[in-house]
Amino acid sequence: MLSADPVTILLSVVVILFLAYIYNKRQDKYKNFPPGPKPWPIIGNMLGIDMKKPHKTFIELSKTYGPVIGVQIGSEKMVVLCGYDAVKDALINHAEEFSNRPRALILQKSQSEHGLVFTNGETWKVMRRFALSTLRDYGMGKRTIEDKISEEAECLVQTIKSHGGKPFNNYTIINAAIANIIVSILLSRRFEYEDPNIQKLMTLVNENIKLMGSPRVRLYNSFPFLAGLLPGGQKKMDANSQQLQSFMRATFIKQRKELDVNDQRNLVDTFLAKQQEGKPESTLYFHDENLTALVSNLFGAGMETTSTTLRWGFLLMMKYPNIQKKVQEEIEKVIDTAQPRLEHRKQMPYTDAVIHEILRYGDIAPASLPHAASKDVTFRGYFIPKGTTVIPVLSSVLREKSYFEKPYEFYPEHFLDSKGNFKKVDALIPFSIGKRSCAGETLAKMELFLFFTTLLQHFAFQAPPGAVLDLTPALGATNGPLPYEMCAISRI
Repeated sequence: MLSADPVTILLSVVVILFLAYIYNKRQDKYKNFPPGPKPWPIIGNMLGIDMKKPHKTFIELSKTYGPVIGVQIGSEKMVVLCGYDAVKDALINHAEEFSNRPRALILQKSQSEHGLVFTNGETWKVMRRFALSTLRDYGMGKRTIEDKISEEAECLVQTIKSHGGKPFNNYTIINAAIANIIVSILLSRRFEYEDPNIQKLMTLVNENIKLMGSPRVRLYNSFPFLAGLLPGGQKKMDANSQQLQSFMRATFIKQRKELDVNDQRNLVDTFLAKQQEGKPESTLYFHDENLTALVSNLFGAGMETTSTTLRWGFLLMMKYPNIQKKVQEEIEKVIDTAQPRLEHRKQMPYTDAVIHEILRYGDIAPASLPHAASKDVTFRGYFIPKGTTVIPVLSSVLREKSYFEKPYEFYPEHFLDSKGNFKKVDALIPFSIGKRSCAGETLAKMELFLFFTTLLQHFAFQAPPGAVLDLTPALGATNGPLPYEMCAISRI
């Protein structure tokens, strides 16, 4: 019989005691964590979560565990918030405590704590202040950008007319038209829709958004050691991000050579001028890495979500021709054949209600972007440790029965009172709320109204003969419609 070496026995006891200590410390840390399904070792709750559309699982879990839920993905514990009251409580009443972003492994190479969307601390505060003030300076909410949107809408009208009423896929041209608006603010230029540069940039952004919502990328974020078994996802995202940022760098390097600080033309010029001010923050925050990431963030966010909302809009108008007809009757009554302007919106409650219902029904960002606790916080009686990922499920808010009478139907009357006047609903938060809400919300709402009314003024949209219109969302980090074709019949 073999006898164990006393040293080996002692080391084994020490290791066991150390692991027990670590386990107990972890349990103490999560002693009063929000309730949720019991996790399995190593994989957590992953087997019980729809990895293609996790927000659907979270909404189901909220029926059992309430609006504040604790889940575990791999070894990481997270908090999920469902319903308007819980989301508002966290993002407005506890805005500072939940103002951070978690570190996502998939984004570390491409973002690396630069730019606006995924940064924290002072970098995020400085970049957000700069982005908001500069977007305002270059027209967000002003007549100058309204003119640019109207001009771009007319270009889109002419491109659609060229199809002569025959079926076509609107994906590329709507992406390009919306991209041109943010590009005009960032770089003072416009691309023709068939320009290979804009085509490439749109492909890079759209590919990454699809990949970010894919199960293999979600798995990679939780289990990086599986990278070899999950080919393509993270490497493709890294390569796409590098190409996008290379284009941005080449562009602002050229602009730096032409820069006149007394004649700043766009956001990039303003950033480059900040670099030359010689202040401490010029070196700390206004460096090229932040510029590259910021411009990439604004381009991606400024193009994808608005164009996706518009594509939902035209699909829904084909699906519900009676609603399309009522919008067109209001356009004829208020605008006739004149150019739509933002000032018309107040006189067009039905059209405004339809656009708001497209935003609600389209549910573009169902789980929003994740937040993280910036400090230890007690929220609604539960203890949430610093660094915990917090997921506000916007889909649960946009589908909340207590705010929307027919949450799973397309029903513009959600935003109309008994007299037919436009009615604001607090729970419509497709751009999120609080400190991390979308910086381009005002611009997006301008674009949606002007593009939507201009195109419905000029065309009646119909499904191709025999086509079945499917309202199932496509796979991706955002909820876009499945690919479809439409026929645009000229009206004026």
